[in-house]
Formats: sequence, structure tokens, C-alpha cells
Amino acid sequence: MTTTLITGANKGLGYETARRLVEHGHTVIVGARDPERGAAAAAALGARFVRIDVTDDASVAAAAIDIAEHEGVVDVLVNNAGVHGPHGDPADLTGADALGVFDVNVLGVVRTTTAFLPLLRRSPDPVIINVSSGMGSLAITHDPSRTESSVIAPLYTASKAALTMLTTQYAKGLKDIRVNAADPGYTATDLNGHSGPQSVTEGTDAIVRLATEGPGAGTGRFIDRAGTIDWS
Repeated sequence: MTTTLITGANKGLGYETARRLVEHGHTVIVGARDPERGAAAAAALGARFVRIDVTDDASVAAAAIDIAEHEGVVDVLVNNAGVHGPHGDPADLTGADALGVFDVNVLGVVRTTTAFLPLLRRSPDPVIINVSSGMGSLAITHDPSRTESSVIAPLYTASKAALTMLTTQYAKGLKDIRVNAADPGYTATDLNGHSGPQSVTEGTDAIVRLATEGPGAGTGRFIDRAGTIDWS
């Protein structure tokens, strides 16, 4: 039985990923900040809820202790929790804005990954999936045929570019763990006011693929639902 922890799993992409992986037979742990929403989501999915705020070291550590006591292992860690932050005129950005976005989208991944490495290393085939975005790709955001090229979201795009690079560095440094990044694509979620043309099921295709691959599938990759994508 594969034990999978998904952060930010009470709604949107995280919830749909949890639903699909439960269908695949995974033991899914729904991670969320809000106890009521998290517990309700887990109950609806047939999963277990664990409170985790990826911006809080103590919360992340407590979640790791909880899972160590109950499941004893994490086979798949999906770092899904994320925020969009301000969009539009970069002239209005503040340092506090930047700290808020990077604290969730990048530092949150670092906190969670570090805390759960001991549990991942108890797995015979440990996997980390970082939910990044094509919005952090230089190639995609400079391609006028792509919707991403017309969006101005300085902190979100910068944080996702950082997350993809972080993924490749983890893949090089954590040789005993497969570490990959997934781009959901422009998906209808709360993050974009449900303006995306893709359904949440389509948006989770790449995440589910990475979570259900067999050993030896590869590490340090960045994929979307169509396959490997360029981000440089």
C-alpha cells in the first residue's frame, strides 16, 4: 500500500489529486491548514486528515510526528500548497508581498521536504512531487502563442521558477529519492478565480502520473499532462 501525503489538499488540485490517488489504492493523508475544511475533505475522500501549515516549522514538525506514529512511512510527498499573491503592476510590490508568496511556494516546500525525509527514506521507492507551474518557465512565458506570456504575476512566476530549480537540485542531491515537478497547466481553481479552461481532473494528470510511476521512472523532470516541458 502506497502512503501519500498531499499538502493543501482540502480543495482544488490537492483535493482532486487526493481523490484520484485514493481510487488508485493509495493511503492518502490530506494535509491542510484549516482543521474544519481539512477534516471535511478527508472524510469525503475516505482519507485521513493531518493539520499542516507549511509556513510554520512547529506545525510541519508536528505533522511529521503524527504521521510517524500512525502510518510510519511516507512513500509519496506531494508539495501542493501554494498561493498566487499580487498580480499586475510590479511597481506596487512590497518586500512583505514577496516574503508571503515565497514563504509558501518555496520555503514551505523546503520545510516540508526536510521534515519528511526520514519518513520518505523508510519507503522502498520514495517520491517527491513539487507542484510547480509553466508560469515559472522562461520558454513558455516568452512564447506569444501561450496564454502564460500575457500574464503579469511577478511573485508567483518567480516563486515557481525557483521551485523548479529547487526540484532539480533536490533530484541531484537526494539520490535515493525521485524528485520531480509537475505543471498542472491553466486549470480552473480558486487560485485564478476558476478562469482556467482545464478541469481539475485534467490539471492533476501530471501529478497523478508522477505519483503512480514505477521505480526507475526518472528524477529531475518537469512535466505537464502532455509530457516533458522546457522551463529554461
